Amino acid sequence: MASKYYAQTVSSGSVKGGGLTRIASVHSGGSCRVPSLAFGSRSVSSSSIKLGCGNYMPSICPPNASFAPFLSGNNGWHDEGILNCNEKELMQCLNDRLANYLERVRCLEQDNANLECKIREWHECQAPYESTDFHSHYKIIEELQHQILCAKTENARLVLEIDNARLAADDFRTKYETELALRQCVESDIHGLRKILDEMTLCRADLEAQLESHKEELLCLKKNHEEELKSFRGASSGDVSVEMDAAPGVDLTKLLNSMRSQYEELAEKNRQEAEDQFNKQVGALRQEISANVDQLSTGKTEITDLRRTLQGLELELQAQLAMKQSLEGTLAETERNYCDQLAQIQSQIAGLEEQLLQLRADMENQNSDYQHLLGIKTRLEQEIETYRRLLDGEGGFGSGVSYGSTSYGSTSYGSTGSGGSGTESKKTRKIKTVVEEIVDGRVVSSQVKSVEEKQAT
Repeated sequence: MASKYYAQTVSSGSVKGGGLTRIASVHSGGSCRVPSLAFGSRSVSSSSIKLGCGNYMPSICPPNASFAPFLSGNNGWHDEGILNCNEKELMQCLNDRLANYLERVRCLEQDNANLECKIREWHECQAPYESTDFHSHYKIIEELQHQILCAKTENARLVLEIDNARLAADDFRTKYETELALRQCVESDIHGLRKILDEMTLCRADLEAQLESHKEELLCLKKNHEEELKSFRGASSGDVSVEMDAAPGVDLTKLLNSMRSQYEELAEKNRQEAEDQFNKQVGALRQEISANVDQLSTGKTEITDLRRTLQGLELELQAQLAMKQSLEGTLAETERNYCDQLAQIQSQIAGLEEQLLQLRADMENQNSDYQHLLGIKTRLEQEIETYRRLLDGEGGFGSGVSYGSTSYGSTSYGSTGSGGSGTESKKTRKIKTVVEEIVDGRVVSSQVKSVEEKQAT
């Protein structure tokens, strides 16, 4: 609760021969300065009031008025100056000031109307930005997200197919390695059989050499036998006959024939055994070689098929990898383009938001200026109304105008001088004390105390 105390000191005097009245100052808790003007039997008080906008109301005295009051002790203002103006000039001055105030009010109203027009135009210009529809952008973003999801699904499918192809290639590689190991084993067996075949060939050559040697030996034996037969036949063809009682001689021919037959049988037997053994070994080797050749041809066929399959899978893998790289490049380019578009849209949105914030700040500033000017206009209207009441004589004793939390008061008194021929004058001083209690800008209570002092001069 704020209490305001201000005192009014009013000095009124009566001078013989003229009705001149002086109004003392009005001092309040606020910032005000009230000079006094008097003419005839009417008294007018005006004040210079400090407004919130920093402007001061000009004085309503004419330019040629002479006003020289001074403060002397506790007696307030004294009649030391003479007002050199008449009622007509003062009224004309007041009318001019009032016209100036009205002109200023009209200018303020015009400025207010211009501000309202600008605000309305700004609202009309900014209306499309406030009602911007981003649903189309949302739809585009949803479509792009759907395309990205489809691309990711397709990429996952391609990766799965590539993994399956890689697993199949690994299986074929394993089979190829198994078949290669089997082929190497068969080739090693064939190499071993070839060694055995070479050994058998050498053995056959040895046997053939032995057979040739036996044949040569047989021929030698036959030749020797024929020579011995010839020698024996030549010896038996002579005329000498010798008869001896001796044991019968050995029949060499028969012995040689028996030896020849034995050797021939033995040679034939050895030859037959060697030939049978050789034929058996060669037959077994031929069977093994034919079986191994069949297996080798089968392995070669399978290896050829596997090579073809592997080449086809490698070509398909290269094609899938190329397609994957192409799709990844397309996806990266699409994501980059959409990221650029999204960044551009976000920058536009940020720019529009900044413009909106700036416009809101401008609106708030204009609104504050408008409220400030409206308050000034209201105060000016109240002052004009106060001056109008003062001019019309409606301002009574103790009338006051309150602005905000500061009270401004003005009081006018009228007195009539006594018409006599004497030079006596009476001076009356009236001290008026006003105490107001203001809570939240409202006057709760008001007390007025008046003290009159009469002085004879």
